[in-house]
Amino acid sequence: CAICRIRNRRFVCQAMTETEPDGDGNGDEEKEELGDDASSPSVDSVTQENGSAESETNADNTKDETVNTEPLSSSDTVQNIDGDATPASDAQENVEVVDVAVGSPLPGMKQQLDESVRIPKATIDILKDQVFGFDTFFVTSQEPYEGGILFKGNLRGQPAKSYEKITNRLQNKFGDQYKLFLLINPEDDKPVAVVVPRQTLQPETTAVPEWFAAASFGVVTIFTLLLRNVPLLQDNLLSTFDNLELLKDGVYGALVTAAIIGVHEIAHILAARDTGIKLAVPYFVPSWQIGSFGAITRIVNIVRNREDLLKVAAAGPLAGFSLGFVLLLLGFILPPSDGLGLVIDPAVFHESFLVGGLAKLILGDALKEGTKLSINPLVLWAWAGLLINAINSIPAGELDGGRIAFAMWGRKISSRISSLAIGLLGISALFNDVAFYWVVLIFFLQRGPISPLSEEITEPENNYISIGVAILLFGLLVCLPYPFPFDPSQLTDFDL
Repeated sequence: CAICRIRNRRFVCQAMTETEPDGDGNGDEEKEELGDDASSPSVDSVTQENGSAESETNADNTKDETVNTEPLSSSDTVQNIDGDATPASDAQENVEVVDVAVGSPLPGMKQQLDESVRIPKATIDILKDQVFGFDTFFVTSQEPYEGGILFKGNLRGQPAKSYEKITNRLQNKFGDQYKLFLLINPEDDKPVAVVVPRQTLQPETTAVPEWFAAASFGVVTIFTLLLRNVPLLQDNLLSTFDNLELLKDGVYGALVTAAIIGVHEIAHILAARDTGIKLAVPYFVPSWQIGSFGAITRIVNIVRNREDLLKVAAAGPLAGFSLGFVLLLLGFILPPSDGLGLVIDPAVFHESFLVGGLAKLILGDALKEGTKLSINPLVLWAWAGLLINAINSIPAGELDGGRIAFAMWGRKISSRISSLAIGLLGISALFNDVAFYWVVLIFFLQRGPISPLSEEITEPENNYISIGVAILLFGLLVCLPYPFPFDPSQLTDFDL
């Protein structure tokens, strides 16, 4: 399942499909068995298990559908979706043990696979007849899901308003017992509704307190930020502990870069507070190459819609890029405080299209390949902060850029963009050590998928989409190289 972290478990699967004539004698009514466990309410796939049957036409002459035989527990009775119970002893001969891929409907949440949380037949009927309706979501079929039910049908009206109506009815009928998700089925790009018992959604717990682990990572990140701004120690890392006094030379650079990272995280927190999204403690990731890779921050509750996700995801890079860009301009404009500055080879500016373009625009003819140049070190400090924001804006996995892409274009398109971005980053890793470490971190920690939102159908407003696109483009300008020579005289004339 593309939305869930998959775990293989063994279940007993009932391979029988029973058919009985319906009450009106108009044909055979198909029976779908509902087990303790089925696929998660993911919108990336609807897992089909063993067995199939055909459903007869009703008044609308609906077409044949496949019947999924769902994995069942080894309890004393087997209950199908119509509420019939079959003694397990009678079905013993037709039972086989199979491996079933299962997972939580929300990545990062622990699914309680328990007989007591199964949605009863009577509740399903109430959901179909009284919670859903012609004015919101007309149900045409349903499928058992792990701990819940997936309803297929026709969405009526605006998705946001329909979701609100259905949620209010669900609340009136069952209180806080169930949670509704209104998603897009990637198989046919049609809306589906998923109802899951709330008691199956429980936050994961860790053996080590989250704040303690985050503080440990933070201490190491402070050290790498200082180390990154002391070139003498970078040449020989083993000598660092014998020359700790040299770390004070990296204080100013560390403070500038940390300020850009800090503004980034504070913007996330403020936007999350405004939208009702709860964030976990940020884990700052140390890096000896650029000081830090930024922070990994989990979303611990269910986000309402794509616009809320976009607001939170875009707030961090927007603030970080803004501060970093201002500091970069000041670095190019202001002379070094000590009158000497930092002597560099101008070729270093070819590593970023944005920085190289600004350097050429502001420094002009003073910028020539092969000629040493003295600059304000603020340029490099701000550049590091911009780079940290840019790599977090890559549209991949659960990075800020991945969440922005998901919020703007939906799960299906964003997953393809994510795969492409990770692939290109993997190719870059062959030539750049920063890209190598970053693609490893993404693959093991941030590759996603993004947890389902309560309502994933409504698109964000155009002004928020414009901000999201601008952030992705700005991050691209920071990461792409500057391909043009700084000195036009170095262009080679070819005689034709």
